[in-house]
Amino acid sequence: MQEVLKDKVMEILEEVEDPELGVDIVNLGLVYDVEIDDSNNVDITMTLTSIGCPLAGEIVEDVKKKLAPVEEINNVDVNITFNPPWSKDRMSRLAKIALNVTD
Repeated sequence: MQEVLKDKVMEILEEVEDPELGVDIVNLGLVYDVEIDDSNNVDITMTLTSIGCPLAGEIVEDVKKKLAPVEEINNVDVNITFNPPWSKDRMSRLAKIALNVTD
């Protein structure tokens, strides 16, 4: 059940866009980990493209807002980390094409 719910969470996180870049946080490689405990509490570890990202709060709130309607989820915690730091190497091919980033 946890794997099915985790897949659903990741799918929903693809709807959360970085407002500055216009690409979702999954394809940008900002989501490092999603853990779900036996009570269906979701713990998301993610990063931002820069330490001083002015829209950090907006992104976190959007994550929680998008996951709120999922009945199976009890609670959502979002933990921001900068270890390891984000780099363009974490981006999917789709994100690189959308942002015209070369390897």
